[in-house]
Amino acid sequence: MNLEPLEAHDKILRTYTEPEVSALLRELHERGKPFGIQWGSAAVNGSTIDGRLLVDFGDTSVATLLNLLALLRETGRPA
Repeated sequence: MNLEPLEAHDKILRTYTEPEVSALLRELHERGKPFGIQWGSAAVNGSTIDGRLLVDFGDTSVATLLNLLALLRETGRPA
């Protein structure tokens, strides 16, 4: 599956809620373990830019989180 990365300004990102992003972070922690990708301190920081939540590992956007998860999902390794 060859997916195009989400752009930080994608309108769909405004629909993600804090609980949804927290669940995505939990998935990132599980899927990232086999690759040594660990962000124990990553969390939704409550801040927004133009209606989009920020994730607190360098105040990145949810798009970065989703793009990283998409790459991990493509590896075929189970969570």
